[in-house]
Amino acid sequence: MTATVGGRDRGLAALTVPLVVFLALPVVALVVRAVFGGGLERALASRVVLDALALSLATTAVSLGLTLALGTPLAYLLARRSFRGSSVVEAIVDLPIVLPPSVAGLALLLVLGRRGLLGGALDVVGISIPFTTLAVILAQTFVAAPFFIRSARAGIAAVDRDVEDAARVDGAAEHQVFRWVTAPLAGAALAAGAVMSWSRALGEFGATIMFAGNVEGRTQTLPLVVYSEFGGGDLDASIAAAAILVLAAFGVLVSVRVLRWGRALDIRGG
Repeated sequence: MTATVGGRDRGLAALTVPLVVFLALPVVALVVRAVFGGGLERALASRVVLDALALSLATTAVSLGLTLALGTPLAYLLARRSFRGSSVVEAIVDLPIVLPPSVAGLALLLVLGRRGLLGGALDVVGISIPFTTLAVILAQTFVAAPFFIRSARAGIAAVDRDVEDAARVDGAAEHQVFRWVTAPLAGAALAAGAVMSWSRALGEFGATIMFAGNVEGRTQTLPLVVYSEFGGGDLDASIAAAAILVLAAFGVLVSVRVLRWGRALDIRGG
C-alpha cells in the first residue's frame, strides 16, 4: 500500500512541476535581474521610486485602517445575522474581487468624478476627489476590502457561540464580548485578512490609474512607477520597482504561513 501511494505521489508531483515552474520562473528571473543587474540598488537611490514607495506605504496604511474600521462590523453582521438581502450584500462584497481593476476605477470615476453621481454635490462644498491622494486611498480600499471581509466573516462564523453566550451570561456587553472573546478567537482570520488586504492594496494598479491618475509625488504608487518607467524605456528601473513589490508580496505570504494563518486565507469564506 505504501509503495502504491508513493507511486501516486510521484505521479502527482510530475504533473504539478510544470505549473509550479511556470509560476515561479518569471518571478525569480525578475528578482535576480533586479538584484544582480544593479537596478535594485539604483532604484532604492531614486527619488521617484522612494517617493512612490513612501506614498504606497502611507496610502495602504490609511486604506487598511478604513477597511478594518468599516469592514469588521460588516463581517460580523454577515457572520452572525440572517437578514433579507444578505446574499445580495455578500455578492456586492465579492464583486470587486472578480471585477477587472480598470472597471473598478471607471466605476469610481462615474460616482465620485466631477460629472459623476456624487461629484456635483461634492464640488459644491469644494471637494474634488479624482486625481488626488484621496482617490488612491479609495481605489485601494475598493479593491482590497473584500479580502479582509471574507476572511473575517469566515473567522467570526467559526467562533463557538456558546463561548460568547457564556460571556453574556457573566454580564459582558456586546462590544465586550466581541473585544474579549470573538476577536481573539477569530484573531488568525482577522490578521490574515488584514495582511492580504494590505498586500492587495499595495499592488493595486488599474483602479488607481483610472481614478487617481499617475501624478508623480501625489498619486504615483509603486505599481504606477513600474508602468511609467517601462513606458519611458528605462527597463532596469521598471524591473527594480517591480522586484520591490514582488519581495513585499512574498514576505507577506510567507509571514501568513509561518504564523499559521494559512487556513484563514480561504477567500471563499466557506
